[in-house]
Amino acid sequence: MISFRDFAMRRGERLLLSNVDLTLHAGWRVGVIGRNGTGKSSLFAAIQGEVEADRGDIDVPNRVRIASVAQETPALDDPALDFVLSGDATVYKVLVAEREAVEREDWEAVAEAHHQLEELGGYDATARAGKLLHGLGFSPDTHERAVKEFSGGWRVRLNLARALMTPSDLLLLDEPTNHLDLDAVLWLEQWLLKYPGTLLLISHDREFLDEVTTHTLHLHDGKAKLYTGDYTAFERQRAEHLRLQQITHEKQQAERAHLQSFIDRFSASAAKAKQAQSRVKRLAKMVGTEAVRMERAMRIEFPAPVKLPHALLRLVHADCGYGDHVVLDDVSFILEAGDRIALLGPNGAGKSTLVKSLVGELELLTGERGGHPDLRIGYFAQHTVESLHAGVSPIDHLAEIAPGVPTQQLRDFLGKWNFPGDRAFESVDGFSGGERARLALAMIAWRKPNVLLLDEPTNHLDLDVREALAEALSDFAGAIVLVSHDRHLIGLVCETFWRVADGVAQPFDGDLDAYAVWLRTRDNSNDGKGAAASKAAAAAAAAASAAAPAAKSSRKANPLKLAEAEKRMAELESKLHTLDMDLADPTKYAGGGDNAAELAKQREKIAAELAKAEAEWMALYDAA
Repeated sequence: MISFRDFAMRRGERLLLSNVDLTLHAGWRVGVIGRNGTGKSSLFAAIQGEVEADRGDIDVPNRVRIASVAQETPALDDPALDFVLSGDATVYKVLVAEREAVEREDWEAVAEAHHQLEELGGYDATARAGKLLHGLGFSPDTHERAVKEFSGGWRVRLNLARALMTPSDLLLLDEPTNHLDLDAVLWLEQWLLKYPGTLLLISHDREFLDEVTTHTLHLHDGKAKLYTGDYTAFERQRAEHLRLQQITHEKQQAERAHLQSFIDRFSASAAKAKQAQSRVKRLAKMVGTEAVRMERAMRIEFPAPVKLPHALLRLVHADCGYGDHVVLDDVSFILEAGDRIALLGPNGAGKSTLVKSLVGELELLTGERGGHPDLRIGYFAQHTVESLHAGVSPIDHLAEIAPGVPTQQLRDFLGKWNFPGDRAFESVDGFSGGERARLALAMIAWRKPNVLLLDEPTNHLDLDVREALAEALSDFAGAIVLVSHDRHLIGLVCETFWRVADGVAQPFDGDLDAYAVWLRTRDNSNDGKGAAASKAAAAAAAAASAAAPAAKSSRKANPLKLAEAEKRMAELESKLHTLDMDLADPTKYAGGGDNAAELAKQREKIAAELAKAEAEWMALYDAA
């Protein structure tokens, strides 16, 4: 389907790829991998005709329909649902024509539009767009929100949904799991497995690649080599290839010993808890890949904490949330030295809220937060990378938190985090997202924390750095609380899982596979209202129980009106929760905070409407 013949491509003075001769066949799902800067995104641009080859040809048949994710989303007034629908331009044009015909009461035009929809098979287009939004974490009440009202991360999801809506024979996805949580990643996996066309996928998520891909295209040292199989199969084939090149036996044995110690260190704990079976599965994939791992040759580390008390941090009967809105109810959470806890849960359920409450960034609504006097927290939030200072170098960033430390000592430390030589003195303005994330982690490591609270630390990190981070975290002596969509990282690092869902945070007695099963069976209604409706119903039941002794036995509430009132309460709760999520997004405070102020006004209005709806419900019950 796609053929490269003596293909070569440059970016400026740098040769990215040369002498590429290979063919990708229809129906393949190809993972495109390689270190940052090897030409993965440039290859996608060449396939789409956006850049020309410096030599040779790419043959993509003219009839092939290509879909890809846009890099930018304009600040549109269009509702989210319409934006996704417009991915299928032909069907969307007919749907718009139908709406306009209905508005002007032109019934002949309406009939013609219906005829066209039938020919195009477009009657289910709106439902398909809604399912895409639901799968990527958008609650139903957000489907009609204007695109411009969403934050940057949510606009990335909208672009992804629009690309998936676009009819295509070839789908190009560049880091699609960035800005997704684990639930959305699992959903996307299933969608891609059913995709009938050809898929080219750039990703640094090895579990995602293993689940989705049938072939692997490795870009390395200006070459592109095609392997049959998923990422794990690639590693084993690559390892064999490197062994055939007679890599130094002593170095290979040293790496084998390092990996074996990594495995042995967790064999005992794996036998103690069934949750640790995730770790066993992931470690098993790494056996026999010593040569590939040695080729990466990247090591990072979190220094041993200065002090490591046993009891580090706790929440006792804590209600966590924003303002008057409780996201998590009655949380009791104890963190001790050596704990490695992964937080699992649906998008928006409160994982980040729990982490912020543990850090102390978010005040508890009720309950108690306690920490040991020697507690020292290293906190990586989803907005940490954006908080780096423009125009400032890594060494200046580090010097700011390490006043008086000799420059050479700072350079040595940054060198361990792969900022060698003059790289330590370059402005972060020219750094990639992965380099910025690595610098933020290095600054955390410098402080020698005894607790690491990490909320999606792997966004933008390439596979080499992710592997190095997994090993560094596994060696870390303190406690870890991790939120991540990278199952490989979770499986290697974490021994205990907590599930955050439906307003509750509690231990989860199972592994990552068990969580995926729970997620699929949790709510198959796809309307996203189950949690809100059940909460409203529970509140209604409690209020009815309290009111029962005072009610006259002859009274009977109107069931229909009560049901409508409960539905209204559920809808308002859902809107309130969405606004709370937006208010918790640091990007909303950019540019002077006008956007955040408007959101705060909207929240105040919705909260007032909810209070009124609850009062009306009580009045209905008492005056039936």
